[in-house]
Amino acid sequence: MTNDLTPPLIELLNVSLVRSGRTVLHELNLRIADGEHVAIMGPNGSGKSTLIKTITRELYPLYDRNSSMRLFGQETWNVRELRSMMGIVSNDFELFLDRPITGGEAVLSGFFGSVGLAWHLEVTAAMEDKTAELLEWLEIEHLADRVMGEMSSGEVRRVMIARALVQAPRALLLDEPSNSLDVSAQVELRHTMSKLAQSGIALLLITHHLPDVVPEIERVIFMREGRIFGDGPKAEMLTTDWLERLFGCPVQVMQQDGYYHMVS
Repeated sequence: MTNDLTPPLIELLNVSLVRSGRTVLHELNLRIADGEHVAIMGPNGSGKSTLIKTITRELYPLYDRNSSMRLFGQETWNVRELRSMMGIVSNDFELFLDRPITGGEAVLSGFFGSVGLAWHLEVTAAMEDKTAELLEWLEIEHLADRVMGEMSSGEVRRVMIARALVQAPRALLLDEPSNSLDVSAQVELRHTMSKLAQSGIALLLITHHLPDVVPEIERVIFMREGRIFGDGPKAEMLTTDWLERLFGCPVQVMQQDGYYHMVS
């Protein structure tokens, strides 16, 4: 539980970032409270992925005495320590598919930040217990001994979520989690995201798929051309007017059972 004295999860002040000589983030101002569930949406090329890489310290913003970036109230971080507080689920998992790594090994390797388990890594009984607990909680214990290269995309995604949770982070960042998933896997993923949100972990979802915004997400932020285009409560943002302006095409928005759907 958070209170007014709890530092925000993310606090950006006038943050800009340049890649290959081009400004891709323009003086962003953004505050996300610790424990808040937020979706960041926008068309391809809007700056969503760059923002995430900035938050995770893969990219660094321009230095400016009038700008700052704080995570959990701190400006400077040991990246390994940050990873233990903010779990990351991205689409960069190809290395896990190219090696004979089982689901259980993939999750265990999250304790070490490695791809699989090298011979010199010491796996404790507590790590094994935590891995088994997470696999059961996410309803994927049957994947513990299956090689990841033999899993479906949806199964791989859920294993990577378990891997991101082994350090018991306070927040989980999901970058386009439903990409390449079939309809059944998307439904399972959204069930998992709701379960995570209800467990108390903060969700930061990056997506351009409207149904990924599970009912527990209360706030939606729109990005366009490297800028914050809109920010507010979900019910106010996920409207035909806002989404037509965001994506630049006619759309229809429907809501059913707490989920929003967009038809262009």
